[in-house]
Amino acid sequence: MLRVRCLRGGSRGAEAAHYIGSRLRGAFTGWVQRTFQSTQAAAASQNTCAADDKATSPVPKDCLVCSYNEWDPLEEVIVGRAENACVPPFSVEVKANTYEKYWGFYQKFGGQSFPKDHLKKAVAEIEEMCNILKGEGVIVKRPDPIDWSVKYKTPDFESTGMYAAMPRDILLVVGNEIIEAPMAWRARFFEYRAYRRLIKDYFNSGAKWTTAPKPTMADELYDQNYPIHSVEDRHKLAAQGKFVTTEFEPCFDAADFIRAGRDIFVQRSQVTNYMGIEWMRRHLAPDYRVHIISFKDPNPMHIDATFNIIGPGLVLSNPDRPCHQIELFKKAGWTVIQPPVPLIPDDHPLWMSSKWLSMNVLMLDEKRVMVDANETSIQKMFEKLGISTIKVNIRHANSLGGGFHCWTCDIRRRGTLQSYLD
Repeated sequence: MLRVRCLRGGSRGAEAAHYIGSRLRGAFTGWVQRTFQSTQAAAASQNTCAADDKATSPVPKDCLVCSYNEWDPLEEVIVGRAENACVPPFSVEVKANTYEKYWGFYQKFGGQSFPKDHLKKAVAEIEEMCNILKGEGVIVKRPDPIDWSVKYKTPDFESTGMYAAMPRDILLVVGNEIIEAPMAWRARFFEYRAYRRLIKDYFNSGAKWTTAPKPTMADELYDQNYPIHSVEDRHKLAAQGKFVTTEFEPCFDAADFIRAGRDIFVQRSQVTNYMGIEWMRRHLAPDYRVHIISFKDPNPMHIDATFNIIGPGLVLSNPDRPCHQIELFKKAGWTVIQPPVPLIPDDHPLWMSSKWLSMNVLMLDEKRVMVDANETSIQKMFEKLGISTIKVNIRHANSLGGGFHCWTCDIRRRGTLQSYLD
């Protein structure tokens, strides 16, 4: 039984409060209400200090957070920051997620800033992207700038930070709930700090706020001898279901999940393990169904440049990374579209991603899409589908590891919860 200790006096506090409340009802009851109405126990209790006061609705009607899919009309969005972005230290999980041709870059610059001139151009591109979103009627919020070069230490590891460029990686909005992902890279352990001011504001507006179990990121979470030396190695390991992250504790990046109403799709990847997926499955049940899907992908990390749902029953499926469960969607009547080969040149630095960021688009609604200004082939594809393209150049921002979908987290879309798979 819960005992509410309103005053000194141990377990007699509740009785004392009741007595004083009856004598000083106007002043004291208001104080008690403010103190305890935030807990379900106090609201449900019939013999606590504020017995005559009614609990307020836990989710006000004016809650700013509500998003069920990737295509309902976008009203509010968080856009990341390139400012102060640092190269992550060359740890085993970074090595497993990056291409061999960039390993020397990480070994040389880990813990230091990305090239300053490149960052400056990326910052300008994202500012222009924000301006265009505002011009389309979307409210834009930004995370706080933080010095990511600061070294930190936990009982299990040491590292420096990375950035707050990709809110899609760390935040997943499901209905009126914001879920903070635990992450899997040590350089991203404290990335949540850049978003806490925003999340507190959304919480105060009535949103739910959940932080998934934070992994220790101890050595046991990673296969320290993960054997990758070539693309062939990567293909072989992925086919065997072997990844650099183990099942030592739950971990996941939010960007490995993609939403379609009641159905949410996820992949086991280098940063998302089965324990993390199972945590999400239990957390979201029974209102949502979490489906594991997989791809012929030598280095799976984040689903939205492989499988990007752009409308009700409409999905972009990467032709280089075919989905093993694609018949599930075809049988449900979905239209599966293979986007054209990206046009980004081979000499453009992509330190953390592949060229397929061209399909990493942001839907403003079913008939408007934000797409790279340089990718004319995919622009034509969208136009044939009757979808207007909003063209923005973020080539330098791409180098940091994301396209429009990665650089954003939609906070509010105007729509309702529906099922698109049944």
